[in-house]
Amino acid sequence: MNPDKYIAALKRMNWLVVGAVAALAVVGVLFVYSASFIANDQPVLRGQRQAVWMLIGAGCFLCVAAADYRRLSRDAWWIYAVTVILLVLVLLVGTTVHGGKRWLIFLGMSVQPSEFAKVGVVLVLARYLSRPDLDLDRWWPVIVVLAITGIPAVLIFKEPDLGTALVFPPVAFVMMYVAQVRGRILVTLMMVGVVMAALVLSVLFLPERLGYDEETQGRIARAAGLKTYHKDRVEAFLYPDRDPLGTGWNKMQSEIAIGSGSLTGKGWREGTANVLGYLPKTVAPSDFIFAVVAEEKGFLGAVTVLVLFGTVIAGALLTAASAIDKMGRLLCVGVATMLFTHVFVNVAMTMGVLPIIGIPLPLMSHGGSFAVSMMLVLGIVQSVYVRRRFVRY
Repeated sequence: MNPDKYIAALKRMNWLVVGAVAALAVVGVLFVYSASFIANDQPVLRGQRQAVWMLIGAGCFLCVAAADYRRLSRDAWWIYAVTVILLVLVLLVGTTVHGGKRWLIFLGMSVQPSEFAKVGVVLVLARYLSRPDLDLDRWWPVIVVLAITGIPAVLIFKEPDLGTALVFPPVAFVMMYVAQVRGRILVTLMMVGVVMAALVLSVLFLPERLGYDEETQGRIARAAGLKTYHKDRVEAFLYPDRDPLGTGWNKMQSEIAIGSGSLTGKGWREGTANVLGYLPKTVAPSDFIFAVVAEEKGFLGAVTVLVLFGTVIAGALLTAASAIDKMGRLLCVGVATMLFTHVFVNVAMTMGVLPIIGIPLPLMSHGGSFAVSMMLVLGIVQSVYVRRRFVRY
């Protein structure tokens, strides 16, 4: 694409959504700095790193937005294959931090392949489900979709990273719905999902009710691929007062921080739970960044953030409605579902409405791979928007 065509494509972007994305990125940098403002935690360095990642992400956003998403989709299977290989490498030679093996070191930088796997899955599902020869009234295409989604989800779950792994099922389900997979098949999948969730809870809690000792309970959980902390997190959600100084600490402090923000908050870098470390510095800039915003900018600040997210998600859905082809529609719906899942689960868990499963807030939580991957998928949506009516570039 020559420079004139590049500029012409960028001029056609949805600038309301671009503005919302930019605002969220700036707010994220400011509050990553604030959430890191604890003795010996180098808040300036962490804030600078987040700003650099956002700038890199912005470059990726603009490049992808100007490029034709139909050309990008041609390489979808290769992108997907590379991300799966990287996920396998993570399990083999990855770096372990805070009990999770989720990172690969490239040229001195930590890269989290699970974040880019979400991009690969959305691209491949959009390409596959938009095939005109696909019979979506039969089970075989659905089995292929489940395999495409399940392979990276299982690898990510083994890291372990439950929060990221749980993003894949709703994305796949909604994309199948929009692709017009037969309703009876979708209902069956929903029922299977409910049964599997019930089985997981049974594995976690039934052995204790039956009187098995802790060692036997652990063996049963491990046989099902589960960890002890999975049970601890569910218990902390159901019985927050059982271990308030242990597994229930983050949940309790997050709720206190959000509630204490009142209408307008305590002021930037003035949050008690944040600055004094009641929200641990290991999670405040990442999974609990919304609690920091709510404490320091209050109800108005929290609502403003949610309105900005709503603008981005609504923009993706409106772009899907005006897309010129099925692939573009599926790409936008997949991205919108991914964003909604992240925002809904993250905000709900910081408010104590859902168990804490470790899922970051898009464009705001600390992390380079997450920031860049979110900018990439948002750039894809803009690419669809730019071409929502046929224009010869």
